[in-house]
Amino acid sequence: MKQYIIRRLLQIIPTMIGISILIFAISAMVPGDYITAVNNPTMSAEKAAQLREIYGLDKPPVERYFTWAGNMLKGNLGDSLQHKKPVTTVMGNYVWNSFFIAFFSLMFSWIIAIFAGVFSAKFQYSLLDKLITLFVFLCMSLPSFFIGLLLIKFFALDLGWFPVGGMTTSGMNGSTWEQLMDIAWHMILPVTVLTMLSTGSLTRYFRTSMLEVIRQDYIRTARAKGLKERTVIFKHALRNALLPAITLMGFELPGLFGGAIILEKIFIWPGVGQVYLESISMRDYPFMLGFTIFISILTLVGNLLSDVLYGVADPRIRLK
Repeated sequence: MKQYIIRRLLQIIPTMIGISILIFAISAMVPGDYITAVNNPTMSAEKAAQLREIYGLDKPPVERYFTWAGNMLKGNLGDSLQHKKPVTTVMGNYVWNSFFIAFFSLMFSWIIAIFAGVFSAKFQYSLLDKLITLFVFLCMSLPSFFIGLLLIKFFALDLGWFPVGGMTTSGMNGSTWEQLMDIAWHMILPVTVLTMLSTGSLTRYFRTSMLEVIRQDYIRTARAKGLKERTVIFKHALRNALLPAITLMGFELPGLFGGAIILEKIFIWPGVGQVYLESISMRDYPFMLGFTIFISILTLVGNLLSDVLYGVADPRIRLK
């Protein structure tokens, strides 16, 4: 196991080098830069050339890549051109806002999907199975902006139960507990939308996995031994049905920090997804490249964790 982990960690190094070259080359091929994106009509050509020299945009792409890669190895991702702050500072200000709603939506979606998938497979072709399938396809077919706007219309505007958007109430100066409750109050609608979007595909995945497991010989043997149906389903069947889902957990790690661009725009949530989208439109290459590298590292680490956990959960698998 240790040799496998060490080898996989060493394989990450050339992979990250290739990713860094690829994303930098793509950004270099995009026409324009931060100076042209600002589109200041009063800026003279001499001033624009001076700013490009200050930001290092006048240098050849190869030289800019090695400068950027060398600083990145030292832990310096550069300064955001749009925010006039270090990229790590900007990421720290926004990435945790996206993490909060992504974490709770992930937790709720997995809990709902596990129980919905189990009961849907247990009572296959029943009315319950049909209702769950209908709900699943509704969640999968409706786009996030439509669900978000629908919830805002009914629960925020018509009923007034929840705020329309934002992360905190403007001008609120309460205790720490009151501020946390205010944030949680603002999180309910965006977390609900993300949970609905994630639950659909997960439920179908767990249902299919459970249908394969409950037809196995050891499940029939467990029932023949007189075990309770609850023990057979949740202790024997579900445990083995969850093994393929470990692979999905690795891909959820970058999603926790990646942000939901459309959803953050609808609910005016100060997440990193919206900032990332603005960095692309404003040609803020330091932030765009730094955040892409951050997500790439999380993807590779998450993939490694899923492989290791799969080997730990299933003793039949030996990672060599």
